[in-house]
Amino acid sequence: MTGREAPYDVHEIPDFTLECGATLRPAKVAYQTYGTLNAAKDNAIVYPTWYSGRHWDNEWLIGEGMALDPDRWFIIVPNMLGNGLSSSASNTPAPWDRSRFPPITVRDNVTSQHRLVTEVFGIETLPLVLGWSMGAGQSYQWAVSYPDMVQRILPFCGSPRTAPHNQVFLDSLAHALRADAAFADGLYPPDALPARGLRAFARVYAGWGFSQAFYYDEVWRELGHTSLEDFIVDFWEGIFVVDKDPNDLLTMLDTWWHGDVGTTPGFSSTEEALASIRARALVMPAEKDLYFPPEDEKWAVSQMPNAELRVIPGVWGHFAGGGVNPVDTAFIDQGVSELLGRPSGI
Repeated sequence: MTGREAPYDVHEIPDFTLECGATLRPAKVAYQTYGTLNAAKDNAIVYPTWYSGRHWDNEWLIGEGMALDPDRWFIIVPNMLGNGLSSSASNTPAPWDRSRFPPITVRDNVTSQHRLVTEVFGIETLPLVLGWSMGAGQSYQWAVSYPDMVQRILPFCGSPRTAPHNQVFLDSLAHALRADAAFADGLYPPDALPARGLRAFARVYAGWGFSQAFYYDEVWRELGHTSLEDFIVDFWEGIFVVDKDPNDLLTMLDTWWHGDVGTTPGFSSTEEALASIRARALVMPAEKDLYFPPEDEKWAVSQMPNAELRVIPGVWGHFAGGGVNPVDTAFIDQGVSELLGRPSGI
């Protein structure tokens, strides 16, 4: 059983102190696994979720005959802190409930995932960590934080450091949510979510997730939509209005906004942190991504000792990495296959 109806597991960390100084008692890391861990415990892959995504949203890149084939690999998909399944504003009791939920960093996520991987499964080596968008940011952080453990990374449509233009976008989303009077400083009742703010949030997002060419050429018709408004309502409002909690969205926005491997303890810059990565890296930005343009990731690759840049071609923008276009899915799957086929360090 896969998808939303499938059960998932939760690893509880009794006292998990975040980088901000707050302690979650406990922190809960929701996760799903695909495949079987072998006796040597050397076939595990970590595939973190992305902004607002849940584990089932990663399943498009997992399957029989694909590079992430559960018959060969043991794929662990941990849900980000703040995504509504792991510890979040929407599911944490007082004193850390609702808008009182503490700030979460990318490293908080990766540290909690490391606890999951080591404490639940006893895994000491990871052939691959990969992810889309914020999942890509976590992939970079895994390689910086645990260089002896991670053999390869494949970040796609994401970056090791959130760029200023990206932060401007994130600020616009946060202001759209907070402008709704029903938001009530984040203390809205669970059964009265600020719907106007969520719809405004979705509309802002719609102008960034796909490229200008995607809209100009009406490529949204390939997804079965009959008009631009039909696409905005069904696709974008369908993502954010139906089952997303605003405080959870703001928690993850803050995580994204502050993302930077260069702030890892022991490093003085992003460049220094990237230079420390020992893992073989295949970095795959999308040609027309408005958040994470290829030139940003070209710079990141130039700072890494063992990395290759491979741009996903086409007009699908950031969502080239979202599993909605079969051509892009095949391109990414081929990259995963080639990376896993190479010995580490070559």
